[in-house]
Amino acid sequence: MENRHIGPFTVANVALGCMNFCHAYGSPVSTEQSHAVLHAALDAGVTLFDTAALYGFGASESLVGPVLKPHRSRITLASKGGMAGVRGEDGVMRRVIDGRPRTLRRNCEDSLQRLGTDVIDLYYLHRWDQRVPIEESVGEMARLKEEGKIRALGLSEVGTEALRRAHREHPIAALQSEYSLWSRNAELGTLAACKELGIAYVAFSPMGRGFLSGKLQGVDGLVKGDIRASMPRFAPEAYARNLRLLAPMQAIAEKAGCTLAELAIAWVLHQGEHVIALPGTTSVDHLLEDVRGGGVRLDAAVLAELDELFKPEAIAGDRYALQAQGEVDTEKYPFEKR
Repeated sequence: MENRHIGPFTVANVALGCMNFCHAYGSPVSTEQSHAVLHAALDAGVTLFDTAALYGFGASESLVGPVLKPHRSRITLASKGGMAGVRGEDGVMRRVIDGRPRTLRRNCEDSLQRLGTDVIDLYYLHRWDQRVPIEESVGEMARLKEEGKIRALGLSEVGTEALRRAHREHPIAALQSEYSLWSRNAELGTLAACKELGIAYVAFSPMGRGFLSGKLQGVDGLVKGDIRASMPRFAPEAYARNLRLLAPMQAIAEKAGCTLAELAIAWVLHQGEHVIALPGTTSVDHLLEDVRGGGVRLDAAVLAELDELFKPEAIAGDRYALQAQGEVDTEKYPFEKR
């Protein structure tokens, strides 16, 4: 893997997202398995680890903190606030988007405690609470930086206009949004804006939530609690149509001398020197495959083939259902539902 830059940090071009251990894809994996993936990532040269207050309602931060603590001097630790779990009067934890300054401060302080660290290297606004001017949320994050609780600011799933507004309030080090061969909304503005402003683009779900690995050949086996079951492009009919893209992708991978997963990671990284791939996994083997993708070089002909095969209009189904679409500020293609 080569190194790339996020604000003041130099990191490997493939990072590790720590959501999968305990959030969004069904039952949490064992602590032992999670720790095995984290240690394998450290051994493989991964230097950026990404978690959030939301993931498992704090469980991910509590899990990764002790493992990463002995390595803090050589890694970059990222977390997020502004979307976290809140316990209702019925005792049930629910996800709440809240970008008010006092909430962000509380989220950050809770994250510091769970992670067992004095400072979070890169702290993101997980979702822009559009009831709150983005300048107010970013302003509070800037104060947290002044107090030494965080070192750099990031945003997640915002569009170009909000990104520019936030960057005028305080320099933004990173924008984290979904970006892969089958989710190319970044190309509608934010990818170019990040390059212009010197902001790293941290591409989450570069594997298309497992689709681009070729290992998920059907959606009938998705377990209860797997968020993909509510995503339009994972609906059975849409997914069956999307699967037709994998055979020609496999042919391209064979010409390039790599696996589907390595090809998917490499394509993302070829979209700009400011792009960092952020896959998540609970498998050591999958982790190592992702890392190998960070070293694959693709020529212009291969990139052109992939761009043509995965034209946005060729993908069946939106990336989010309507409610979730309303929670993100990213640019949308004309054919996506609003």
